[in-house]
Amino acid sequence: MLKAGAGRTDITPPIGIAHAGWGAATHQRAEGVDMPFYATTLYVTDGELELAIVDLDMGVLTNRDDASIRAEVEKVAGIKPENLRLSATHTHSGPVNRQSWLDEGMELVGPYWDSLPSRVAQSVNTARWAAKPAHVGVGKGSSSININRRPALSDGTLFTGRNWDGFVDREVGIVAINDTHGTPIATLLNYTCHPTILGPANKLLSPDYPGTARQVVEQHVGGLCLFLQGAAGNCGPTHGFIGEVAVAKWLGTRLGLEAARVRLEIDPVPRKERLVEVVPSGADLGMYEDDPTGEPDDTLRVVNTSVVLPVGQFPTIAEAQAGFDSAVNTLSATRKSGSEAEIKEAVKNAKRAGFVLGNATRTVNGPMSMPIQAMRIGRAALVAIPVEPFAEIGVAVKKASPAGQTLFGGYSNGYMGYMPMADNFEEGGYEVTTTPMAAGAAEETIAACSDAVQALWR
Repeated sequence: MLKAGAGRTDITPPIGIAHAGWGAATHQRAEGVDMPFYATTLYVTDGELELAIVDLDMGVLTNRDDASIRAEVEKVAGIKPENLRLSATHTHSGPVNRQSWLDEGMELVGPYWDSLPSRVAQSVNTARWAAKPAHVGVGKGSSSININRRPALSDGTLFTGRNWDGFVDREVGIVAINDTHGTPIATLLNYTCHPTILGPANKLLSPDYPGTARQVVEQHVGGLCLFLQGAAGNCGPTHGFIGEVAVAKWLGTRLGLEAARVRLEIDPVPRKERLVEVVPSGADLGMYEDDPTGEPDDTLRVVNTSVVLPVGQFPTIAEAQAGFDSAVNTLSATRKSGSEAEIKEAVKNAKRAGFVLGNATRTVNGPMSMPIQAMRIGRAALVAIPVEPFAEIGVAVKKASPAGQTLFGGYSNGYMGYMPMADNFEEGGYEVTTTPMAAGAAEETIAACSDAVQALWR
C-alpha cells in the first residue's frame, strides 16, 4: 500500500522586492501582497521508492536555483534529486530572477532566492513525516477561463491577446489522494493557462488565479491542493494584463469550483452497490452499502530520461552580454528624465536583450539536452518538462498515454524557454522570436514524453 503526506511552507517574497516582470511596466518594486506565496508538497512512497512533488508560487525556477533546492531537499528529507519534481505556477506577479534589467529592489532578490532551499526542504520534510496509508484516484473536468493567446492583426502580425479560434486545452486534470478512511490528503490540479491576469499595472505580489483556485479546492474538499501548470506556452486567460486582483480571484474561483466538483466525485477504491435490507415505512425504503470490489492501483514508478533538441542561431555570449548591458544602461538613463512612454520602450528593449542573452547562454554548446520526468502514482501519469510548451504538445502526450489520467506540465525542474510547434515558426510571434529552439523541438519532445509514459506501464 502507498503512503502519502502533504506539507506546506510560506515563501511570500518581501514587500519592496524587484517585481515588475513586464516590459510595459514602469514601477520596479512590489508595493504589497495580494495573497501568500506557498511551497506545497505531496510526498508518496511504496516503502522503497520515495517521490516528492512541489508546487511553487513563482514565475520560473532557474537551473541554478533548481539545483540548490534539490541539494537541500536531499540533505534534509533524504529525497533523491531525480525523484523530486519542482514545478513553478508561472505567476507573472512574483519577484524577478537574479539577473534583471531593474535597478530598485534587486538588493532583496538574491537573499530571497537563497532562502528558498531551506523553506522548500521544510515543506518536503513536513509531507514526509505526515505520510500515512493512502489510495489514489483520478478524474477530469473542463474550465473555460483560458484561451489561445496568439491572435493576428489584419496584416498578419501576431500579438499576445485573445484568439478565440486558436488551439486551447481546457481540461481540468485531477489526482485525488485520500487516506484509508477516505479523508483527503491532497489534490493535484493540472490546468493550462498563463497566470497573466494581473499585468503591468499590478504592483502587488500575487500568485494570480492559481492561488485562489487552490484555496477554493481546499475549502470545499479538505487537505492541501497543488497546482501544476500545464502546456501554457500559447494559452492565456480570457481576461488578462490588468491590475485588478478581483478578476484573478473571479477566474480562480471558477477553476477551483470545477476542480472541487471533480475531486468530490472521485473514490479511489472500486466499489459495488449492495442492497442490505428493505425497511417498512410509508414507502418501503431500500438501505444500501457500497462494498469494495477490489484493491485500488497503488503502483509507484518514476522514469527520468532526456531528449536532444535543435536550437536556433544566436550571437556569442560576449556579444549578447554587451547588448544587454547597453540596453540596461539606456534604461537607467531614461528612468531619470524620460517620459512614461520612453521608459516603457527602454524597459521593453532591456527585457528583449535579456532574452537574447539567455538564449545565447543556453545554446553555446549547440543542441540542448532537455530532461523529461514521468511519474506514475496509481492510475495517474505525471509528465514534467522545463519549458513553456504549446498546448498541442500536452494534448498529444495525453492522447497517447495509457494512464487513467495524465497530468502534463511545463515550468518544472528548471527552465529552458518557449517550445512552439514546427508550424508556428513560419507564423512568428513573441514565443517564436524568444525561444532558443528550432522547428522540430516540439515534435521530438512529444515522442520522447510518450515513450516515457509508456515505460511507466511496462
